[in-house]
Amino acid sequence: MIKRLRKVGNSSALILDRPLLDLLGMETQGEVQITARDGSLILTPVNPRRVSPEEFEKALARVISRRRSVLRRLAE
Repeated sequence: MIKRLRKVGNSSALILDRPLLDLLGMETQGEVQITARDGSLILTPVNPRRVSPEEFEKALARVISRRRSVLRRLAE
């Protein structure tokens, strides 16, 4: 999935879609641990809520249906 940074004041923000937050068990105002490793940023939820397998499958299906073309390009 490719996302574009948005300017917010003197900073840049990354907007995460609701289905992605659901997939990770995160709330809108949730905290993330940010780690930089080998030129990559890794976001890890600090206090993720537990997600049932059914909720996970439903959120995953939404992400796949909305981002199908991007996922195809990444797979190539």
